[in-house]
Amino acid sequence: MIRLALSAAILAAPAAADPVFTDRADGLPAPHVYDGGWEHFVGGGVAIFDCNGDTLPDLFAAGGETPAALFVNRTEAPGAPIRFGRGEADALTGVTGAYPLDIDGDGALDLAILRVGPNRLWRGLGDCSFEDATERWGLVSEDLWTTAFTATWEPEQDAPTLVFGNYVDRADPEGPFGACDTHRLYRPDMARYAAPEIIAPGYCSLSMLITDWRRSGAPELRISNDRHYYVSGGYEEMWRLDPLEPVPDWEHVSLWGMGIASADLTGDGLPEVMLTSMGDQLLQINRGDRFENAPYSIGTYAQRPHIGDDGRPATGWHAEFGDIDNDARLDLFIAKGNVDQMPSNAMADPNNLLMQNEDGTFRETSITAGVASTARARGAGLADLDGDGRLDLVVVNRRAPMEIWQNETPGTGHWLGLKLRMPGSNTHAVGAWVEVATESGTQTREVTVGGGHAGGQSLPLHIGLGAATQATITVRWPDGGESTHDIDRVDRIVRLTPPR
Repeated sequence: MIRLALSAAILAAPAAADPVFTDRADGLPAPHVYDGGWEHFVGGGVAIFDCNGDTLPDLFAAGGETPAALFVNRTEAPGAPIRFGRGEADALTGVTGAYPLDIDGDGALDLAILRVGPNRLWRGLGDCSFEDATERWGLVSEDLWTTAFTATWEPEQDAPTLVFGNYVDRADPEGPFGACDTHRLYRPDMARYAAPEIIAPGYCSLSMLITDWRRSGAPELRISNDRHYYVSGGYEEMWRLDPLEPVPDWEHVSLWGMGIASADLTGDGLPEVMLTSMGDQLLQINRGDRFENAPYSIGTYAQRPHIGDDGRPATGWHAEFGDIDNDARLDLFIAKGNVDQMPSNAMADPNNLLMQNEDGTFRETSITAGVASTARARGAGLADLDGDGRLDLVVVNRRAPMEIWQNETPGTGHWLGLKLRMPGSNTHAVGAWVEVATESGTQTREVTVGGGHAGGQSLPLHIGLGAATQATITVRWPDGGESTHDIDRVDRIVRLTPPR
């Protein structure tokens, strides 16, 4: 089988106890629901970011036909019950998702907001307040159905390249089947965005990610598409950015693509990719010039509910890798839920919390962890909401209240939070590669914007260290520079900057 653990030393390291989570939904000021008709069968993402500089992650959650909501973190101390207050934000409806990034290079995180209708760019003011900067920044946004987003900084840019992925063309009288819309790529022109470049044909995208998956210095655009609406002829795509064109000889895979998660699982420094779908969830191993489907025995296909007696196929949405128990092995969360009342798929479809074993396989723990909710999950996120070094969980549900789960797993390992900052417009170092070496092996992370299902995060990189108490960190910065940082004190957030 394909070996996924990081190194022989880590393979020998004992795992912590199975994870334990506590329901903290009562820590929200009021229940929040992603709701609406067929245009909100998809979407329902959450942006996770620190909007006021207090180091605690805040949330901006899509609402569909109900207003999106900003929740400001009010947790009193590390390990204290997670609590949020209501933030002030425009009562924006039609929101399918959002992604945080610093568009104007002022250090404060902004929001790219996806909608059924014109998309929005909100400029963060640094105190959890925002102003609509869509027109100021020149984003020409049409009345489309946007369900995917990704961004990167191309060479010599003063602002990020933005890509908005659209779903079904609602104006097509022959739709919805076979009526997938085209996508929009915006490149900056001085202080404003130029007219968009069209990515066509479209195959009903539900997730996008710009990633330098080959580590060639030339990031490429991966698009995951929902074959339910493209019907035939479509596939999971890979595009070059400059010039904007499909990657030749790309091996075509067709599935009901809902979400993308990317992380190095094999320890070779190249990111694997997890693609969620109706039925099989597909993990692909990065071979440098291609991706290879992982064997079924790896334990990540999660194709049917693991509780109850509903044997129909599962429906995966947001997927995310994170080290739940800080044992230096990445684990995997998959949000699950029926599209609405689709009879061919399971109705009671619990989320998956797949912990990586010492041999690189994964085991299901959502039941013992307490997070096997059967609400119709959509977007989600793993983030240290209380600052205690353990990744907590946020899940946005369709027609059911949003969930907050606090990680209270005993016996977890050491950890680091890596906060990358650099001068210039790309303040959060999107496109950087980070290698964390300990006596047990090396872990690799890429800083990206995109992926997931309709939502993502901009937070310090969370690195589980297991028993290690020292680490050497190498950062390959987006401008080509490299820096090395020796860390002899762990269990904290470290700010890393490039050499002067």
